[in-house]
Amino acid sequence: MMKIIPLGLAAGIAAALLFATIVSGSLAAIFLFYLAPLPIMIAALGFGQLAGLMAAATATATVAMLSGAFFVPVALISFGAWWLGYLALLGRPAASVPEPTEDGADLEWYPIGRLLLWAAAIGTLVVAAAVPNFGSDQESLHASLRKAYAAILGDSAIIDLLVIAVPPAAAVFSTLTNILNLWLAARIVKISGRLVRPWPALAELRLPMTASALLTIAALASLLPDLAGVLSGAFAASLVVVFAMVGLAVLHSIRLPVNIRRLVLGAVYALILLIGWPVLLISLVGFAETVFNIRARVASKHRPPILPT
Repeated sequence: MMKIIPLGLAAGIAAALLFATIVSGSLAAIFLFYLAPLPIMIAALGFGQLAGLMAAATATATVAMLSGAFFVPVALISFGAWWLGYLALLGRPAASVPEPTEDGADLEWYPIGRLLLWAAAIGTLVVAAAVPNFGSDQESLHASLRKAYAAILGDSAIIDLLVIAVPPAAAVFSTLTNILNLWLAARIVKISGRLVRPWPALAELRLPMTASALLTIAALASLLPDLAGVLSGAFAASLVVVFAMVGLAVLHSIRLPVNIRRLVLGAVYALILLIGWPVLLISLVGFAETVFNIRARVASKHRPPILPT
């Protein structure tokens, strides 16, 4: 306990300082701002939920004291980071194992797929908390965004496109930030020897069937008027990121010669980074995998036949 308190405080102050870098407005500061959840996740994964919770509370309180205002998005990012770290360490004895081992290999851990769904939900909540700073309804939100971009860009067509794209793009970026910070925190804690759960490979990623229903409902709800449609569209965009990761997991699990497999994966990642839109096709693969369990069906066809006894 005596070690947890200073560790939690130190992690929270580090996160607060990363949050504070945004005031400079430089590109490096923006990058550091999005790394702010990392110390909180490291505290939660490496030293337990109490250290992570203390880090989240310290970061939120420090930013509030330094700025003189309570920022809801900062609180959501901080406590969202703790929540993801807390869920990652949830485990229970597997039904087939009477006694769990010390390394945690025989425990049934909270599924990574569900962690990604939480990352999408938290990313959308952060956007929802930031929206009131720009307007209380869709019209005022778009007007504020249009005014902000008009000072930078002169093309009205591009401005109109950006105004519509900003909320879902912000949710996507927030979701990706949560996922990348969680992965990076797990890697750091694993290197230190303090990660108690085995971290699964990307090829093992799966989503519950309810995830496909969530995406369908969010996509339909995005047609609603006013802010309800805007935020539903943001949530749908966040879920597309999660399904894209499942689609990549399917590609990683395909059995091909090593050289061909590397070439295919390299081409897919290059296309996603260069032009972006292929991620939608990959997300459709992830959606199909979640609904139809493609990998299990393919694996069952490649199993050797059971010989009669």
